[in-house]
Amino acid sequence: MYNCGLVLEGGGMKGLYTAGVLEYFLENELFFSYVSGVSAGACMGASYVSRQKGRNKEVNVGLASDPRFLSWRNLIFKRELFGMDFLFDEIPNKLVPFDYEAFRESKERFLVATMDCQTGEARYYDKEKHGKDILKIIRASSSLPFIAAPVEYEGRMLLDGGLVDPVPVKKSIEDGNEKNIVVLTKGENKRLEPGRTSGLMRLLYRKYPAVAESFRKRLVTYNETLGFLEKEQKNGNIFIIQPSRELPVSSFERNEARLLSLYDLGYNDAKNNVIRLKQWLS
Repeated sequence: MYNCGLVLEGGGMKGLYTAGVLEYFLENELFFSYVSGVSAGACMGASYVSRQKGRNKEVNVGLASDPRFLSWRNLIFKRELFGMDFLFDEIPNKLVPFDYEAFRESKERFLVATMDCQTGEARYYDKEKHGKDILKIIRASSSLPFIAAPVEYEGRMLLDGGLVDPVPVKKSIEDGNEKNIVVLTKGENKRLEPGRTSGLMRLLYRKYPAVAESFRKRLVTYNETLGFLEKEQKNGNIFIIQPSRELPVSSFERNEARLLSLYDLGYNDAKNNVIRLKQWLS
């Protein structure tokens, strides 16, 4: 196990890229002392930490076409695009079981980034203290405004941590990791562009104005994070793995062939970078 941080970006169904990278790591027993993720990154990272080869593919490719997983029907009847009960209860506890025991006993430190709705600040939960509730915490980290409800945990209302810490590498550095591998789900220099939903956010989240403000600032937050990553990469402190080419896969993709192509791209990108990665780690 390398004494290094592994930091995983979110991105909805674009997280299939991360799943492919982690599958290659699993097959080749590449493990790191610290793993952190947000949203889809945390989802994929949990099965990596529990050493469950093939599980991310089975869940996120094999079940993606199930309307309970992702559909407009969910949004109409449950006010959530992704079926959160299906994803974080029925799948891990019945359909494709998550190995809770192996997860808790794994040696890696595992952190999940969320956002506190009241303060708009990032909050981090780790396996050591919150392992028994980890799927609830990952659910909170995956609950994007508009398409999922906030999750209550320990008296706080939580949402997608990607709004305030889209790539939690600074937290990893604060926790003592001088070197970090970062898996991104967007292509090189892929900055976010402005949208038009800030006004609607203020209306829908008037009870939590910090959420609307974080959503308004998310573009600046993300692009500043990319700038930091690029600087640290040049300094030799960060090793970035990201899509080597663009594929037509959206964050809400359901097409099995497209998802499989993205998964395979992640796997092959990891394979093609492994020699350089091991040299960097040495």
